Amino acid sequence: MQKLGITGGIASGKSAVAAMLRELGFDVLDADRLAHRLTEPGQPAYEEILKEFGADLAAPDGRIDRPKLGAMVFADPAKLARLNAIVHPRVGEETFRQFEEWQHSGAQAALVEAALLIEAGMHKKLDGLVVTWCKPEQQLERLLGRGMSESEARRRIAAQMPVEEKLRYATEKIDCSGSLDDTRKQVQALAAKLRRQPSNP
Repeated sequence: MQKLGITGGIASGKSAVAAMLRELGFDVLDADRLAHRLTEPGQPAYEEILKEFGADLAAPDGRIDRPKLGAMVFADPAKLARLNAIVHPRVGEETFRQFEEWQHSGAQAALVEAALLIEAGMHKKLDGLVVTWCKPEQQLERLLGRGMSESEARRRIAAQMPVEEKLRYATEKIDCSGSLDDTRKQVQALAAKLRRQPSNP
């Protein structure tokens, strides 16, 4: 089974591409959702995050206050690196466990969608990497449309690896700067290619 990653800068179209691949019948794991699950109360990462960043990060319902944690780590690269060191290895383990399950069920290709695939080093264990991209001003516009302030949006974009660098790791590139139809055509071409390729024994 081919194991691929989907990544790209924030608001560059990763989730739209992942959704289109799901519609076309592919198994796609959402690593961000998985990371949220792994930081729920009772999960090992939960205790570690509270120990590292302070017990007052727990909201009244016991869950981690994600906006508060986000504001803290995106303002400080060292804190962001510490958070990633807690979460990334666990997400990686869980991703490959899920891939194994899908492989047993006979899937020909499966994908994991994650913002920080390259930064976490996970791309080295995958058979290929789909990188989505759009123009920086479109990223900014999309983040503002999600209700983020301009300074927060610029900080989030700046905290990530530049898209030109991400594209250097790509085995497939999806240009999400045009219409959704343009993106869909590229995704359909990718799907056809994945179905044609024999999976590794």
